[in-house]
Amino acid sequence: MRQPAWILVGGELSVTPELRARLEAHPPALVVAADGGVRHAHALGRRVDLWVGDFDSSDPADADFAGVERVSVPPEKDFVDSELALEQARSRGCDAALLLGALGGRFDHTLALALIALRWSAQGFAVSLHSGFESVWPLLPGRPLELELAPGATLSLLATEDLVDLDLEGVRWPLRGVRLEVGVGWGVSNRATGKKVRARCAQGQGLLIVQHQPV
Repeated sequence: MRQPAWILVGGELSVTPELRARLEAHPPALVVAADGGVRHAHALGRRVDLWVGDFDSSDPADADFAGVERVSVPPEKDFVDSELALEQARSRGCDAALLLGALGGRFDHTLALALIALRWSAQGFAVSLHSGFESVWPLLPGRPLELELAPGATLSLLATEDLVDLDLEGVRWPLRGVRLEVGVGWGVSNRATGKKVRARCAQGQGLLIVQHQPV
């Protein structure tokens, strides 16, 4: 059984029924706020266990979070606050993380977090990104994904390294044993047809991006 952390990140977050169900299925061993992501704690109704970052997008003197353990770093650093949050979660016994509020806002931050999720997941620390209406999961060789999605949910599969012997099931346009190359768009805008979507590949890396239907 994985011990996940919830890491609150400073992007967009809508507490949708889909997100609530996902969070209930993955209760946290630790809740970590990465700088300005602390603002999502109220919407989630959760206490923050740890608050980390350079505090350039939040007020460390916020009375609502008095007494929360802090890890502070200078603004001049060679990592983003979410990486610090992941390091802290791993050092405290977690082996997976849901990054909440990781999508929307600045594209450079969103792309960086998606690539960070790929790197950490390849190292055995599973990371996924969520905003409520959108989610991202890394796809890696030998690590099939099986996701419960509402019928009609839009999903896209993008290669960050050519995906070889790729299968995608539970969708309107299934794929079987194909090669999906970096820089092509024919993996975009598929549709979930049942409750389970399965994806696997023999080689390469990619991102499975889901647009959840508003309820």
